[in-house]
Amino acid sequence: MVTNITNLSRSGLYDWMLQRLTAIILATYSVFLLGYLLINPDLQFGQWAKLFDETWMRVFTLLALVSILAHAWVGMWTITTDYLNDRAFGGKSVLIRFPIQVVCFIALFSYVIWGVQILWGL
Repeated sequence: MVTNITNLSRSGLYDWMLQRLTAIILATYSVFLLGYLLINPDLQFGQWAKLFDETWMRVFTLLALVSILAHAWVGMWTITTDYLNDRAFGGKSVLIRFPIQVVCFIALFSYVIWGVQILWGL
């Protein structure tokens, strides 16, 4: 069992399922936006603004933003724990891995907060 404090769920299966779920959400969001752009080839700013004024679109976009956060965090946690291990750094991997994970978390969290501010006009 994973005992690292920076793990999202402490369960590899849960992280795997979370990453697959967020991938489905992000794929659905991407396909929707691509379809919208293809259906409206001469899209004007007013149409685009009207789309994002709809509450359902804001909620869908917020769900996509949170999905990006969760998906990226699981991926970055996996990368840092797999490749920044004790063998590579002579038993001092936590001293390198934890600051990298903190920087990644701060960046991801900042992007979500920024996206919420843009999306909801806060």
